[in-house]
Amino acid sequence: MANVTSSIVVACDGSEESLHAAKMAAELSKATGHPLKLLTVFPGSKVERMVISGVWPSDLEEEQKDFGRKVFDAVKEAVRGQADPTEEILLKGEPAHEIIEYLQANPGIHLVLGRRGHSMVRSLTLGSISEKVVRHATGPITVVSA
Repeated sequence: MANVTSSIVVACDGSEESLHAAKMAAELSKATGHPLKLLTVFPGSKVERMVISGVWPSDLEEEQKDFGRKVFDAVKEAVRGQADPTEEILLKGEPAHEIIEYLQANPGIHLVLGRRGHSMVRSLTLGSISEKVVRHATGPITVVSA
């Protein structure tokens, strides 16, 4: 049976590239009638640095919420007039891993994400989030390159 798209999810990090991806996701949402959802991942590396520096768990949770609010507010501003996001999903951890797990747990999603355009050497040695997600995802993905 074919995988039927139930929603458009845009992965955002607050960068210009992710805002371009959000605009494309809003256009897809409007054209298809599928709801637009926003997803961001509070980076696990940032969590580790904060814990090592002695940040309290309650402060860490507040920092995570602030990160999500800033990213989601920027995206909502970018798509204003095109689409009204129906859900905000805030995850924590390694971004590619968390996005892949979210996709596996929520079949029927069309993921849209931006590509940062790091240098070829950096992409080959470290890999980019978009490349990791594309390599492991099981559903439709649109990668937007600014």
